[in-house]
Amino acid sequence: MEKKRILSGIQPTGNLHIGRYFGAVENWVKLQETYNSIYCVVDYHAITMPYNPVKLKENVWELIYNLLACGIKYENLFIQSKVPEHTELGWILGCMCSYGELSRMTQFKDKSEQIKDKSKDVFISSGLFTYPVLQAADILIYKADFVPVGKDQDQHLELTRNIAQKFNSSVGKEYFIAPEAMYTETPKIMSTADPAKKMSASMGDKHNINIFAPVDQIRKQIRSAVTDTGEKTETMSPGVENLFMILKACNKNENYNSLLNEYRDGTLQYGKFKDAVADAIIELVEPIQKNKSEIIQDTKEVKNKIKQSSAAIRERASQTLNEVRALTGLG
Repeated sequence: MEKKRILSGIQPTGNLHIGRYFGAVENWVKLQETYNSIYCVVDYHAITMPYNPVKLKENVWELIYNLLACGIKYENLFIQSKVPEHTELGWILGCMCSYGELSRMTQFKDKSEQIKDKSKDVFISSGLFTYPVLQAADILIYKADFVPVGKDQDQHLELTRNIAQKFNSSVGKEYFIAPEAMYTETPKIMSTADPAKKMSASMGDKHNINIFAPVDQIRKQIRSAVTDTGEKTETMSPGVENLFMILKACNKNENYNSLLNEYRDGTLQYGKFKDAVADAIIELVEPIQKNKSEIIQDTKEVKNKIKQSSAAIRERASQTLNEVRALTGLG
């Protein structure tokens, strides 16, 4: 019996911090054992916002090394721009998606506001507006059955499903699968410097814990993490809750339960607590960091393997696009 297909992508922006790791990458590693998995570094999506071309290329390969170090298999990983069929399918599907549907995408509104806030010389690309269609093409070109998503991506996946149905109706054939969301239990890790905000590389180094950072730096960041004022309250403060969440995400259930009981008893010492969290993170990242140090010993070989996997994955995309061309009268 053929395995079900999943597709997921990650932008080559910012470092790979524990929020991104626990929120996506750790799950990807597990899923590839039971699904036909395709994971994409989406560099086309990374150019919808102002960017540095040289830095983009560096970021793409740095992310490749990091994903491989975490356990993603070479054959499951590719670079989006090495499969230009995505953009052609994106154009075809864009012609089947209305302006109204795209204008309702909340992420376009959020990101365009971010640009306006940061610069008086406002430039909002049309790519920022239309990228949900390219995202739909990313998924549909491989006829993915499932897409691992967080709740913030529900709207985009629903658009993908609508586009698939419109395409099928237009060509008079049930060609594209309407992909289903794959919700998995992934912790929402917050900034240790400001636990009211989601952990993010864009906010600066103190707001995220890079899994490839020196272990001394990781320990220092956790020791300086915001907890609470020290006053007894009925509810756990966001900072303390975040540290407990990180500890649990590191699969330290025994430590988690013991320290949680101390918190409930009012005997928890925050110094001891933070050291336990730092120890758990360091135990997790040290083997990953070791893997990376071995991987980057021969970056030429890594790049060749990724180019090979991208070429193999492109064959699947090319087959879909040829069928789409024929169905739409473009073949």
